Amino acid sequence: MTLRMQNWGLNTYLYGPKDDLKHRLLWREAYSPDEEGQLRTLIAEAQSRGLRFVYALSPGQDIVFSSSSDVTLLKRKLRQVSDLGCQAFAILFDDIDHSLCQADSEAFSSFAHAQVFVTNEVYRFLGEPPVFLFCPTEYCDSLCSPSVSKSPYLQTVGEDLLPSITVVWTGSKVISRKLSLDNLAEVESVLQRPPLIWDNLHANDYDSRRLFLGPFKGREPQLRGHLSGLLLNPNCEFEANYIPLHSLGSWFRTGNDENKDDMCEYCPERALSAALRDWMEELNQPLQAGRQSAQTEQRSSAPPSRCKTADRVECPSALRGTSATARLPVFPLNSSSPPSSPKEERPGQEGEKKRLNQSGQCHQPPPGSRSGGGSRDQKGQGRGLCSGKGLLSESQVRLLVGLHYLPHEHGPSAQKLLQDLTWLKSNCHLVSTNNKKSPPQVEEWRGRASRFQSLCEDIAQLHCSVVGGANRAVLYDLYPYVWDLRNMALVAKAFVCWLDGRMLSDSSTLGSWKTCLHWCGKSTGVDVLGMESEPWVFKGGVSGEVQMLLPIGNSSELFTHPPPLFPTSRLYNIRPYHGKDKVELYRMVRQFHLRTQGGHETSTSHPDIIGDRCLGPCLALCPEYGFILEDELGVCGCVLGVLDVRSFAKRCQASWIPAMRDKYPLKSGNTQDLIQLMEEDQGEYPDSLLYHFPSQLRLDALPELVDISVSRTLLATLLTALKANGSQGVFCEVQPTDRQRLEFLTKLGFLEILRGEARSREGVVLGRLL
Repeated sequence: MTLRMQNWGLNTYLYGPKDDLKHRLLWREAYSPDEEGQLRTLIAEAQSRGLRFVYALSPGQDIVFSSSSDVTLLKRKLRQVSDLGCQAFAILFDDIDHSLCQADSEAFSSFAHAQVFVTNEVYRFLGEPPVFLFCPTEYCDSLCSPSVSKSPYLQTVGEDLLPSITVVWTGSKVISRKLSLDNLAEVESVLQRPPLIWDNLHANDYDSRRLFLGPFKGREPQLRGHLSGLLLNPNCEFEANYIPLHSLGSWFRTGNDENKDDMCEYCPERALSAALRDWMEELNQPLQAGRQSAQTEQRSSAPPSRCKTADRVECPSALRGTSATARLPVFPLNSSSPPSSPKEERPGQEGEKKRLNQSGQCHQPPPGSRSGGGSRDQKGQGRGLCSGKGLLSESQVRLLVGLHYLPHEHGPSAQKLLQDLTWLKSNCHLVSTNNKKSPPQVEEWRGRASRFQSLCEDIAQLHCSVVGGANRAVLYDLYPYVWDLRNMALVAKAFVCWLDGRMLSDSSTLGSWKTCLHWCGKSTGVDVLGMESEPWVFKGGVSGEVQMLLPIGNSSELFTHPPPLFPTSRLYNIRPYHGKDKVELYRMVRQFHLRTQGGHETSTSHPDIIGDRCLGPCLALCPEYGFILEDELGVCGCVLGVLDVRSFAKRCQASWIPAMRDKYPLKSGNTQDLIQLMEEDQGEYPDSLLYHFPSQLRLDALPELVDISVSRTLLATLLTALKANGSQGVFCEVQPTDRQRLEFLTKLGFLEILRGEARSREGVVLGRLL
């Protein structure tokens, strides 16, 4: 971090990680000798790079302001850090309760007076260091009561806080879309000093599914004349901050008196392109987590190449000036601990790494194809791997950035994804089962659907490329986010493909696109929340917004699941069932049967018997609710659904069972038992079950498919389709002896609702409301 800051002309590092318990929760406790050594090393490293190290402490949660003991402990803690070489400090009173305890209420006239008293006391104790920051409890417009100009709290801070102490401010919101000169002028007037902006533009600790890779934006360079400095609170993930900090450096260098070149006028898009060019060099270098590459070290002595770096300011009191010798300090704020060492190897990682090290490109053969005709048992371990440490292309990195842009703004790729999905869903009547629209309208829908599916495939390929990339530090920091988007893209892609010709007509008694699709969101999160909402009100980022555009968008537990312990580069595809898949599906369920029977073949004379019983009725009577999971070797799983179990059972008795009697005549030995079992399979279900759960499903996947998230994604696709056509609930039946399947479906979010009542033979019925 310090090396990058030095290269980009940034000059201050603020230490305030929440995972350092002695920074906030245990602020009273002194650091141990080992912890002192780590802090001393960090301070020395910052100073060797020409950076000012600011140590921050957050005692506000439980400090007793009137307690001489607490004040003494606060002084002792900061003195300890001072003895380690630190010369700049910050006391933070953000995000705490405004109330005072009884002792403090008797000693101080207000909450603000108590904070100011302790801050001034500590500041004097430390010898009035040149940099001393104070973060108020009211640190943005939205937290001020009743307003910035009329806040008694801010007025007390402005009047009583010693003038050499700098006050921290975040803008109109905790996470401000823009910073305006008018707002800062008002704040400066109340505080009686120019504020220091603590910018949360790229902070992502409030949403585990969001990452912000976009450029520093919405802060005009003219703001610098009204600030004491600017801190950037970055992403929690170290490697995610390359573009934010790189572009911050560009912003800082813009408008220096020595630089009159128009090309140095700050432009976020141009700053993004410059950062991308430099980041591409590191993304494709072999680099382990927490370690610098040799090329980065070699660049450390070279100055930034585009604009001249401003000198480091030594005294905050001179920061207000506009001369060439009075520069604005730009403070990147560290919200997490320094980079950790590479993660410990887990069993199985060695083999995975060897596979990833082999050269080659990702290739997905046509659906149902087999590489060399080998069986899955022989190739199961290598199934679906995207082999090789390939290079991330610039287009892929731009896609990555566009999907993880800024809190209040999506990048071009995310905007396109959401706009197309919204349009396709709103206009799916053009390709419904009773469509009577003209061919041009249908072709327009299918053209946009094709482009949408291509973008989803690009997202899946991006996941593969990040996993197969050379830079493992980037992989570990970004993997949870590309993993989340990949899974969501699989669902969305399959759902859009399914919409073509599979939505019910308007006359259906169960529902239609008009009555069902209105349940899901019609707009993106940014549109729904408006310009002034804090971004944490709508969580999930692009993945969350895609989820809300699907019929079961409120079933978040189906979509959010942690990535595997070790990143996997397997490629999967989910698509609607086609008639040509029947042979492969029959082979798959027959393989299941052989394994459960210990390898003994019981149906050599009729190889289709198992498939006809397990899958046949669904494939014949409601193929529109079948979805296929395939990898690079072909089909590896499926999920089949029945929209209306009552009508389905009648159709089975009318057409499917007679067809089976013709296919398996009585002279075939035990086929009579088979026909009887098929009839029982379509037996009566109680009304109490079908009232809430009118639909049914069957989920099958190869045993070597250990990635539960893929099965969960496959399941979510079917549930989305069922709800889009009016279903309010779905159930599946599992035999009590099949504990593995029972446990698996329970993990997927199904609740056990009925035992032994669905059939004459005992079974376990698991259901889920949609």
